[in-house]
Amino acid sequence: MQKTQVAPEAPFITRAQKSGNTNQLVAPQARAALEQMKHEIVAKLGITLGPDATARQNGYVGGEITKRLVRIAEQQLSKGIH
Repeated sequence: MQKTQVAPEAPFITRAQKSGNTNQLVAPQARAALEQMKHEIVAKLGITLGPDATARQNGYVGGEITKRLVRIAEQQLSKGIH
């Protein structure tokens, strides 16, 4: 029989692991801008985020952030900015 190796447990659990969020920012300095964008979208839509928010509400905000980021990237690429 082949013996199965078990990975050692992590010595600590990060806040992201506790919340289930595994996203890592490529540019951590962008965190404030992303938070501002999220708050603008939430205010525009009249949504209250938090533990009582539905998955649909959270998903809609995330989708809107993605749309805006893609639009920004497309504009920069069309101007030749990399």
